Amino acid sequence: MGTYIPGTKQEQKEMLAEIGFESMEELFGHIPDEVKVKGGLQIPDGMSELEVRKKMTKLAEKNQVFPVIFRGAGAYRHYIPSIVKSVLSKENLMTAYTPYQAEISQGILQSIFEYQTMICEITGMDTSNASVYDGGTAAAESVAMCRERKRAKALVSATTDPKVLETVKTYCYGNEMELVIVPQKDGVTDRDALRELIDKTTACVYIQHPNYYGNLEDAQAIGEIAHEAGAKYIMGVNPISLGVVKTPREYGADVAVGEGQPLGLPLAFGGPYVGFMACVSAMTRKLPGRIVGQTTDHNGKTGYVLTLQAREQHIRREKASSNICSNQALCALAVGVYLASVGSEGLKNIAVQCTSKAHYMAKELEGIGYQVENKGEFFHEFVTVSETPAEKVLFALEGEGILGGYPLDEHRILWCCTEMNSKEDIDRAVSIIKGV
Repeated sequence: MGTYIPGTKQEQKEMLAEIGFESMEELFGHIPDEVKVKGGLQIPDGMSELEVRKKMTKLAEKNQVFPVIFRGAGAYRHYIPSIVKSVLSKENLMTAYTPYQAEISQGILQSIFEYQTMICEITGMDTSNASVYDGGTAAAESVAMCRERKRAKALVSATTDPKVLETVKTYCYGNEMELVIVPQKDGVTDRDALRELIDKTTACVYIQHPNYYGNLEDAQAIGEIAHEAGAKYIMGVNPISLGVVKTPREYGADVAVGEGQPLGLPLAFGGPYVGFMACVSAMTRKLPGRIVGQTTDHNGKTGYVLTLQAREQHIRREKASSNICSNQALCALAVGVYLASVGSEGLKNIAVQCTSKAHYMAKELEGIGYQVENKGEFFHEFVTVSETPAEKVLFALEGEGILGGYPLDEHRILWCCTEMNSKEDIDRAVSIIKGV
């Protein structure tokens, strides 16, 4: 605000007189007296930059930073190549907002276009938007975009991340959609229950693959059940898992969504994150938010623009299926730089490390008496059950500088391994747990 100059006292008096008031108190007289601040804000004296730095450093020392983490549950610790931060730190790219003036924003528009292209490549889909606020928003928006006049029921698997499920519930309430939870069986979606619940009023079926418990669903069979009933099929996916499992397109999904945080974004106390959305070409016009397209100018040179601008979200708002009118450009840029730096082979290598280390840890925990709840194949998360209270186990690990898994209840823990966990980390954690 260095260039902002507030009105002088004389100017304020002249403005008040122009609108028929004699004082500021009279102007705000309609506000109840009991809610007004008396005697000013009582802001303490300012400090120098050095004093502020010392104070903030002291406050930051209260945080416990864990060098070893075995917790996921929707937010994951992965290695972030240094080039990601280097590119993001460039002043001309450091914005979270969509550039409307294409003629002066070609660099940012191109970065969004490249992001969209990479999202399409890893999901197998035809079209991606410029991103939404987070993975939960992406899931909820995908359900909303499937709503039709005679189809207003959404079937969502009980194995979905609870935080995502709460967001979907909120959107369904606002969109007047009926939300039905499909029960789970042995840690995956109960397909028999799905067949009973699905009918001609079902707009879509949503599953998470891998699901909240780390299990891989029978995604192809679930897609076939959805399509037989004329419903759309939505898959929420962990983007890292796409290095080793089939793409949502190969499973028959119409829409693929997920949280982009594992792709180059730090844990960062829960945000800001980025939700990715991609779909088959037939649903492109229903895709919410911004879409950047590639075109040519009058000289035949490649250029980038915001495309499909006349959609309902922008013009005929009363017909809109979404109120998303922005995107997470800076976070999407991080995703694009990350994917470009690791490449397809790098993504595969990371995914293999994640799943192999998780399976190793599960086997080691079984060796000391833990029961691994996952019956089928899992990616990089798994659930254990033990008579020893979860709180006691996690407290012991915390005392040794290790953040353990996420407690699901008194005796169940959701563990996670990524490429950041070494074999020595796993063996040490298992040894501590054995002592408990």
